[in-house]
Amino acid sequence: MVAAAAAVEREAQWLTELDSPIGDADHGSNLLRGFTAVRAALDAQDPAPAGPGAVLQLAGRTLISTVGGASGPLYGTLLRRTGKELGDAAEVSDEELRAALDAGVAAVAGLGGAAPGDKTMLDALVPGVAALGTSYRAAADAAEAGARATVPLQARKGRASYLGERSVGHQDPGATSSALLLGALADAADGAP
Repeated sequence: MVAAAAAVEREAQWLTELDSPIGDADHGSNLLRGFTAVRAALDAQDPAPAGPGAVLQLAGRTLISTVGGASGPLYGTLLRRTGKELGDAAEVSDEELRAALDAGVAAVAGLGGAAPGDKTMLDALVPGVAALGTSYRAAADAAEAGARATVPLQARKGRASYLGERSVGHQDPGATSSALLLGALADAADGAP
């Protein structure tokens, strides 16, 4: 979560710029507020959450309570469901994390009613989580490719769908932030600061 918060802080302006032509121009600022709150919530826990499941559930609850628009509920659902799937284990295997993220992505799809190809965060999350079986870096690369592949798509869900054909030619900010978070996961797995 620390790596994710740092990535969001670093790229918040870019995410907002991506959101400007097809959204409310607040995606980066909303996520920055949310992940800043996540970092503060984690720092305030004494004792610290017992395992990755507890960390993700706390982060999800914090995002839901601090991020407006669709981003808070969607990312909050992703993290809470993933955390619930992981349970109370102090450590989890790569396969357990992949399976839990699969459940988290399914919960996001159920909440938003979207599918890959709709120009949403699922366009990065679905291929990214599928590639987790290979490696964390492969997941980050697949998610980034998925985010870039939203450029020629016409949005069928979310705020951008109101623009119809005018949504074509813009990279989806939700897919981009999802790729950013999977990139942070890969960096953390690689031991990057």
